[in-house]
Amino acid sequence: MIIGLTGENCAGKGTVAEYLKSKGFLYRSLSDVLREDLEKESKKITRENLIEKGNSLRAKHGPAALAKKTVERLDEGKNYIIDSIRNAAEAQEIKSFPNSTLVYVCAPPKTRFERMKSRGRESDPQTFEEFGVLEGKEMKNEDRTKQSLVDAFEIADLKIENDGTVEELHKKIDELLGSL
Repeated sequence: MIIGLTGENCAGKGTVAEYLKSKGFLYRSLSDVLREDLEKESKKITRENLIEKGNSLRAKHGPAALAKKTVERLDEGKNYIIDSIRNAAEAQEIKSFPNSTLVYVCAPPKTRFERMKSRGRESDPQTFEEFGVLEGKEMKNEDRTKQSLVDAFEIADLKIENDGTVEELHKKIDELLGSL
């Protein structure tokens, strides 16, 4: 089984992934491809650099390039959680596999900003306005090779609203697994 995750920054995709890992799923992120390339280039791993590198690789190799590189590394017969799906082509690539489901994880903007602040990363936006500007760059693009989160959200099979406690989120995930 493959469960793909898409969602806004700090919506709780990582928390969903961690919980699924505890259930025996192996974790992969499309961003791992980007991190590896940035490390090879001795570039700092920031959100901006990840976005720029992702857009560059998609422009060079096609809009589903990150998903294709990620699924090439999967072993048959294992359950995977694939994180960081950021455009429709990546979503469709993941959904093209048998026994795959794309899940949209969401939460209110203010909640997500507070989560971002609490993680304390130096490179994260420091104000809600900066957070909104960065998010706007990721949400919608007509260029298929760039991030366009809204397009991935629209083709998700299921939606999990993460607006409560971690325990409530875990219950939603258990319900999702039961339905699959």
